[in-house]
Amino acid sequence: MRLDQFVANCTGLSRKEAKRAIGGGAVTVEGTACKTANRRISDDARVALNGTPLTLPGERYLMMNKPRGVVSATRDSDHPTALDLLPAELARDLHIAGRLDLDTTGLLLLTTDGQWSHRITSPRTDCPKTYRVNLGEGLTDAAEQALKAGVLLRNEDTRTRPAVVRRMDDRVIELTISEGRYHQVKRMLAAVGNHVVALHRVQVGDITLDPKLAPGEYRALTGQEIASVNSG
Repeated sequence: MRLDQFVANCTGLSRKEAKRAIGGGAVTVEGTACKTANRRISDDARVALNGTPLTLPGERYLMMNKPRGVVSATRDSDHPTALDLLPAELARDLHIAGRLDLDTTGLLLLTTDGQWSHRITSPRTDCPKTYRVNLGEGLTDAAEQALKAGVLLRNEDTRTRPAVVRRMDDRVIELTISEGRYHQVKRMLAAVGNHVVALHRVQVGDITLDPKLAPGEYRALTGQEIASVNSG
């Protein structure tokens, strides 16, 4: 990590302010003043600002109730992003663990912990994701059985893994899948002769969307929620 980035991450200073402090001789590395802002240092380097030791903050883990029309990305020129909904200091260095389409709402997980998010998104971990699906037509028994057995998506050679289907209403189901293929839920319903009207993610692994969160709101994950991914 660059020294100016390290100082900014530890203090909340902007990169410009961090560079100014470094250039002014206020920063020491391993006890020696350093005025080179782009010097590469390790995360456990002994760095001090005006004699005060600096330490990197701990990892951050958040859940958000993503609204429709918000992009699951760090930046986008055409639409607001999930990170735009957060204070700048909180959003810094966050990435999204398991994206949602522009028109899909619900549980979005954000973190600074790359290994943690990998456990959610890696195909090898089989992390289940549950969606509430509003359908254009009532789900037939044949379609339900096909989803449970695995369906062949258009332009693909292998069937999806078996899904869990729970009927909520005539045209509303909960669908749990353990893959992350492109537009998978929408394509699965298309494969059985139906179509998705609205899609809302309610759960990832053992983490359930907090019902108290209105669209666009967020909160920190609890220790138990964080640990559920590490132990899964």
